[in-house]
Amino acid sequence: MNTHSLVSIEDYTKEDILEVLKLASEFEKNPNQRLLEGKVVASLFFEPSTRTRLSFETAINRLGGRIVGFSDASSSSVSKGETLKDTIKMVDNYIDLIVMRHPVEGAARYASEMATHPVINAGDGANQHPSQTMLDLYSIYKTQGTLENLDICMVGDLKYGRTVHSLLQAMSHFHPTFHFVAPESLQMPEAYKLHLKALNIPYYEHTELDEVIGKADILYMTRVQRERFADPLEYEKVKNVYILRNAMLANAKENMRILHPLPRVNEIDVDVDENPKAYYFEQARNGVFARQAIISKALGLK
Repeated sequence: MNTHSLVSIEDYTKEDILEVLKLASEFEKNPNQRLLEGKVVASLFFEPSTRTRLSFETAINRLGGRIVGFSDASSSSVSKGETLKDTIKMVDNYIDLIVMRHPVEGAARYASEMATHPVINAGDGANQHPSQTMLDLYSIYKTQGTLENLDICMVGDLKYGRTVHSLLQAMSHFHPTFHFVAPESLQMPEAYKLHLKALNIPYYEHTELDEVIGKADILYMTRVQRERFADPLEYEKVKNVYILRNAMLANAKENMRILHPLPRVNEIDVDVDENPKAYYFEQARNGVFARQAIISKALGLK
């Protein structure tokens, strides 16, 4: 594996995280820097994406780089039966960096082992989404002024939600308290709870959203992901289990902010959008700066 790849958020130390957040802040002040002049980045999206793909491509463009790739695997030789190994080996000949989203867990790690150039994981199945985590951390830092000693409440699909898995691991460096709100069928996997226990990080499990709103510094809402369910009936049972409405925020802390990796379906009512605690659209904007920072670190440009 190329040592500058970002496949899992655990590839970053606490110092790496703080370095990337500092870079993101610099890019927010001055986003148009020609650091990628003369470089080519492969954008390989084997799974649909709006924010992740467009913010990576915006980041690359603002850094002066060029993009090759695809946004739909059916338009590549994968549709003819080409293996992931062969796709990566071939693309690796043409580029300086690979950004990849894939529906199979572990695909990004495998790609990083096949490629000679750095690979940035833009999401692999229900596993990891480290660039989303960095923009989440940047959003938390911007709204709270710190990452230390915060109450983080995660709501919704905690079983398949790769964003919450990565965020949990990253926040573990900063002495958080976690509250997990999920139906029984979508609770945080045991492996992540064991990770917290090993670090003596407190966590509490809830089934009711109302129980945690008043405790939260960050309320991290997630979509129940239809594409992760083999049985459509199971999805129907839980798809609208938590819906955040503006009236529910009356007793929230002054500093509390609502994050969501988007897209949302029904889990945040549109009446929340005008509340100053709603931060999810600004959070998406932060994705460009965080990804500029990740790319710069991967290629040693800063």
